[in-house]
Amino acid sequence: MTSTSHVPAHTDPAAPTAAPTGGLADSTVRRLALGLSTGALTWSAVSFVYGFDVAGDPGLMITDLAGLAFQIGAQCLLTIMLRTGATGVSRVARGMVRAERVLLALAMVWSLVHGLFPAARDTVWLGILDAFWPLSMLGMFVLGVKIAITGRWRGAARLWPLVAESWVVVTLPTLAIFGTSVSNVVGAAHLLVGYTTLGLVLAFRPDLVRGGK
Repeated sequence: MTSTSHVPAHTDPAAPTAAPTGGLADSTVRRLALGLSTGALTWSAVSFVYGFDVAGDPGLMITDLAGLAFQIGAQCLLTIMLRTGATGVSRVARGMVRAERVLLALAMVWSLVHGLFPAARDTVWLGILDAFWPLSMLGMFVLGVKIAITGRWRGAARLWPLVAESWVVVTLPTLAIFGTSVSNVVGAAHLLVGYTTLGLVLAFRPDLVRGGK
């Protein structure tokens, strides 16, 4: 007897639909995106209270660890970028994201050690690691530009990384021109408008990070 069982075709409404976004399920994108928002919100809130240039504990330790929370969130963002090919699918394009992950990881070591081990704050090796904080933020800005140009992410997800990752090119000139008090407010507010909002965009619309090209 010939079987008449029906095998769902790709166009069959009954067939299961694939939710992965470039190898990431929507739920994973949301979880990573909320990690970004949480880290950025934490650093922003602490920065509104203490500023970015703190002398002495406990403020120094708190701001360092808040910065670390942001960096962990930024690593979540980089995971989404890498797994969805946000900067492109070539070896060079993916290498940009991997290189940024290394820069950011070194900056994270600085944040952790500088925050929790006061005796190491004046050491030469930690001073060298300190340079990776601004370097990692500049790297994030470069990735924001690349995402906007590449266009694999769509809608707000395509442009908001550039807004978020312009933090360093907005805050540092503000510090040089207007001084610490103004730059503290601008920097903390930029974290809310930029990275915190970007995380919410990706969390509510994970479909926007599906490769469009």
